[in-house]
Amino acid sequence: MTRMASMSAIQHNPGIKAFYQRLVAAGKHKKVALVACMCTMMCVLNAMLREGKSWDEKYVQNPA
Repeated sequence: MTRMASMSAIQHNPGIKAFYQRLVAAGKHKKVALVACMCTMMCVLNAMLREGKSWDEKYVQNPA
């Protein structure tokens, strides 16, 4: 389920898309980059639940 969500985010979310493209350009395999995007999304979503906040684009503008 999270794989499909991250694949959708790679196509439609500018922050996650840039993160994915940067990893692939750095020579990472596409599946490795996909898992990194999943991890980033899960960390952001966990923090959102913990803090009780809604989605904000700035959360993924510059992922690690």
